[in-house]
Amino acid sequence: MSENQAKQHILIIEDEAKIAELLEKYLYLEGYQTSLIHDGNLVLNAVNELNPDLIILDIMLPGVNGIELCSKIRQTSDVPIIMLTARVEEIDHLIGFDVGADDYVTKPFKPKELMARVKAILKRRRMPTNTRSTFQAGTIVLNPSEHKVLVKDEELKLTINEFSLLKILIASPNKVFSRQDLLTLTQGKYFESYERSIDSHIKNLRKKLTVADPQNHYIESIYGVGYKFKI
Repeated sequence: MSENQAKQHILIIEDEAKIAELLEKYLYLEGYQTSLIHDGNLVLNAVNELNPDLIILDIMLPGVNGIELCSKIRQTSDVPIIMLTARVEEIDHLIGFDVGADDYVTKPFKPKELMARVKAILKRRRMPTNTRSTFQAGTIVLNPSEHKVLVKDEELKLTINEFSLLKILIASPNKVFSRQDLLTLTQGKYFESYERSIDSHIKNLRKKLTVADPQNHYIESIYGVGYKFKI
């Protein structure tokens, strides 16, 4: 267990005592520091005060539901968020991704699988994924080692998935990537059930880029195929 991993702080937002206890136990065994919140009304202040490295967020909470909380957290923070839900309908997954969730786990879940998801997300956030120092196109400058994006010299806050997608697209301008390509490159392997989530992440990324630079439309949809970064 590395010293850096031991210092990483996971915020658990879960009102079911048994599940919360299980999460705390497994995260402790993996060397993470944890904080636990049961009430959705207390979450936003806790995120600001604790500045966690990752959030595990239940979708069904007393006070405020997880979808609404995820959306509000994303207004001020790019902290990775894994959502938990007892519902399995695809629309729940897509809504979660649409408001900025990085991953989704359905109850009942295997703790070891969830720990693997936590490790994978934190590893992607911590490690640079390309030896190039920066990628630049138009008004966009992307720095992989600092996990930072500037648009017109102003920093743009992106989630891990949005950052990964932009890096992949900007590194190969005018190359068309299928959804399967993008999912494999961002997640490390292909999850068929997550393929449509790429559309949600791309939509959110486009929206942020458009707000930052309304004159340019960098990401183009190729009907029936996928997406490309247009220059």
